Amino acid sequence: MMMEASFDTEESFDDPSCLTPQPPGSVSPARRQTVKEVKETKATVNCVTFPLPGEGPEQQLLKPNDWSYCDYFWADKKDPQGGACIPGIEVLIQKQLKGKTLQKEMAEFIHERIKIEEEYAKNLSKLSFSPLAAQEEGTLGEAWTQLKKSLHDEAEVHLKFSNKLHSEVEKPLLAFRGEHFKKDLKKYDHHIADLRKQLASKYAGVEKARKALADRQKDLEVKTHQLDVKAHKHEEDIKKARRKSTQAGDDLMRSLDFYNQTQCKWFEEMVTSSMELEKMEVERIEFIQTHLRQYTTLRHETDMFNQSTVEPVDQLLQSVDPGKDRELWVRENKTGEVRPVDLDI
Repeated sequence: MMMEASFDTEESFDDPSCLTPQPPGSVSPARRQTVKEVKETKATVNCVTFPLPGEGPEQQLLKPNDWSYCDYFWADKKDPQGGACIPGIEVLIQKQLKGKTLQKEMAEFIHERIKIEEEYAKNLSKLSFSPLAAQEEGTLGEAWTQLKKSLHDEAEVHLKFSNKLHSEVEKPLLAFRGEHFKKDLKKYDHHIADLRKQLASKYAGVEKARKALADRQKDLEVKTHQLDVKAHKHEEDIKKARRKSTQAGDDLMRSLDFYNQTQCKWFEEMVTSSMELEKMEVERIEFIQTHLRQYTTLRHETDMFNQSTVEPVDQLLQSVDPGKDRELWVRENKTGEVRPVDLDI
């Protein structure tokens, strides 16, 4: 979109209503600016009219101290690559689309976590059936057997953790704002874009009417000068030129009204749409926050259950008694209690 700029004249701010934020175009007819320029107080950029810095009453934010979308996305954003300017509403929509992408990436991350848990559980379960050191005996043997069994129990814990991650974290993240989300976003884009097109059309009408008025005024000046030179010969032409000039002024004022009404409608729809997009972003963040908290809850539960699988191992390890193990082993493997004596002649 090309960057256009035009300047309008200073308004009278005697009306107390101008001290409160109002949408452009809501100014009463009694306070409309005059056609002739007195001082440049406004600039029209991409068919949207803004006050020049330091001119007119200071604008108050619609939602002070809230960093609300409705206060910070009125101008178009310049493309750093030199392309067409990006409307503020498009910046907000791109934020939502990016959020959808990031949400999907989070779900993919959780899916990778699930795969690690499943593989870990599989390997733990396999290891729990290992025959290694299966012949250990006594109290140490009991502790060793329980340790291997704890691996199987731990594998079950991690498998349950992976299943819950899928149903309570990954799946909701994937399902949140499904396939119709992008189509719904386009409704905002198309609606605001249509209003901008209408605004551009009305602004073109203003510029056309402004030029027509300038032409009629110039024609009137020429005919008035001719009257001074040739007396009454051009009186009728002057009257006709004056009527056309007056009509052109009326046409310009009507065009300005149409433009301001359209800009007012665009303003109102921008506030509504930006607030709805802001609400959607809050919902997205809170939704993800809730499910990431569920992840940490499940993780804490997994740690607790894992701890419970090793508690029996701890108890048996505390009961390991080298003396008792030696007694048991000797009883089962002894070869004789009679000790050798000296040989006599």
